[in-house]
Amino acid sequence: MARPEQRLGLLSWGLLAKCFLGSGLLLTPLASANVLQEGGERFSPVRSSGGMVASQEAEASRVGRDILRRGGNAVDAAVATSFALAVTLPQAGNIGGGGFLVLWRPDTATAGAPLLEGETRVGRGRAVTINFREKAPLAARADLFLAADGSVDRLKATRSLLSTGVPGTVAGLVLAQRRYGRLPLAAVIAPAIALARDGIVVSPELAASLKAAAPRLKADPTSAQLFFKPDGLAYAPGDRLRQPLLAATLGRIAREGEAGFYAGPVANQLVALMREQGGLISAADLRAYRARAMTPLIGDWRGHAVIAMPPPSSGGVTLIQLLRILEGFDLAAMGLNSAASLHVMVEAMNLAYLDRNALLGDPRFVAMPLEELLSPAYASRQRARIQPNRHVPSQQLSPRAPGLPEGPNTTHLSVIDRDGSLVATTTTLNFSYGNGVSVPGAGFLLNNEMDDFTSKPGVPNAFGLVQGEANAIAPGKQPLSSMAPTLVLDPRGGPLLATGSPGGSRIITIVLQVLLNRLEHGLNLASAVATSRIHSQLWPDQLSHEQGLSPDTLRLLQNLGHQLQPSRAMGSAHSVEALPEGGSLGVADPRRSGSLAIGE
Repeated sequence: MARPEQRLGLLSWGLLAKCFLGSGLLLTPLASANVLQEGGERFSPVRSSGGMVASQEAEASRVGRDILRRGGNAVDAAVATSFALAVTLPQAGNIGGGGFLVLWRPDTATAGAPLLEGETRVGRGRAVTINFREKAPLAARADLFLAADGSVDRLKATRSLLSTGVPGTVAGLVLAQRRYGRLPLAAVIAPAIALARDGIVVSPELAASLKAAAPRLKADPTSAQLFFKPDGLAYAPGDRLRQPLLAATLGRIAREGEAGFYAGPVANQLVALMREQGGLISAADLRAYRARAMTPLIGDWRGHAVIAMPPPSSGGVTLIQLLRILEGFDLAAMGLNSAASLHVMVEAMNLAYLDRNALLGDPRFVAMPLEELLSPAYASRQRARIQPNRHVPSQQLSPRAPGLPEGPNTTHLSVIDRDGSLVATTTTLNFSYGNGVSVPGAGFLLNNEMDDFTSKPGVPNAFGLVQGEANAIAPGKQPLSSMAPTLVLDPRGGPLLATGSPGGSRIITIVLQVLLNRLEHGLNLASAVATSRIHSQLWPDQLSHEQGLSPDTLRLLQNLGHQLQPSRAMGSAHSVEALPEGGSLGVADPRRSGSLAIGE
């Protein structure tokens, strides 16, 4: 028997046909021949005969495009775009935060060179990840954010300098460019220096963002000087924002590499701020920081290799778990965003987040059963727990208190070059503008990533995640992250797509849906990104959904026991795709204005 929404669809189409026939408007062979040359889908990606860059901010995307045109490769373009985002997107782009990068290069680009540390062969090429997640300072302790009564001090965990982890962005970008870039580092950073020195035209998006963050930014004298006019007024759209101190810092990095940030004047300025305002980061912390090349996790979706970040990102583990559970369902037959498909996706999400929150952490500190978690046998057992006709309440899976609302975001960019190399990189300050504190004399904001640790087991962080001891604070440890930069190969082992997103704890499920929309439901890349999204993370026990799902589908989900929660737009999954005949496609997620996908 057809499902209710199917019967409704048949009825609606039947009535529509009768209306056409009754009015004499027959559907003739001429009409079905598409003489208007209309596309099959409502959204279309950008096309290029060469490479492609897709990021959250248009000027930064143009920087990456220009690097490709000057002979740079995908890594050069990704690094140049990332440094430019530190200038043009201060709420998320950064040099005071951290992130992850995933790279795949075809055999034609490696010339038979031996595998480097962290590299592994995948398909017709090799993959590697760069971990430049922030670290807890050596003086950090497990009870760092606990008040005298044992509760979590949210202001201390998110607004103070105690919330700042040792930044990793500069070390990670420099490592990636030194190992895999084609151009000199100075040439790659030069566009960002020029943007900071000469100024950027304030966009409506940046003006609105700065205005919204004004109370927090103005609470810090340095941030107030950097991001507001001398009279304290906000920058308006069309004004020019110059950042000469940031330009000087970027210049030191361009000349000296990571030493220009982790030693010398910039390091001294950062350490002095910490001493003056009660932060923990020391000169020893900065000297000891190292970005690491790590072997990626490799998953599969119906013959497509999925290349993802290992811990301390939870993104790769949880994404591959979800794919393994869901591959046992015929989602395509269920229908895109039908109640049946969304139900099994939500139930799988809750099971995967249960493991994420309880078991995952920094692999240097925590033993994790990754082989078991990612095994087909475990996925089969998890799949068997999904009830087709009812939602399993979170309390039955994990008796933990519900969490807080979702929090702010990160920024993601994707790049492909004309040789087929793919890069996906996600960077973050955690909250928009981090903790709102900037380094005097250096011109950049600091992260509040320490809140991504478990401040107290069972108590939610700012993204509503209820986590366990595996992610507790410890000196030198990296907090668990939801960032999920992801690459996919085609069934022949060649490049297919790069994607990722901001969105806090929703990042993993956003990436999942982009992949399923493209690979399972057959949408083009633009439609795969634009389609309405849902999210569930065990706690709070609710199904968050964007606008665009039909009322009938929502009623069916409610009848299955789901608590529905309308959501603002989820994430911003800027993505690129390789064309089999050469060239590329790109999509800037329309959920956030100001973004751009631009071809070489």
